[in-house]
Amino acid sequence: MKQSEIVKLSTEDLKSKVATATEQLSSLKFNHKMTPIENPLRIRILRREIARMTTELAKR
Repeated sequence: MKQSEIVKLSTEDLKSKVATATEQLSSLKFNHKMTPIENPLRIRILRREIARMTTELAKR
């Protein structure tokens, strides 16, 4: 998700997206520890998306 798309979202949408992305990240990390996932860079991308969304929430 690009920064311009994040800015356009409402505060409630951002909060819900952060919550779902955090759940996805934790399950992705858990699955990666059990068996290596196909694309480990997905963890980094998801972590950065969460950081972008939380930064936008902090700005508001």
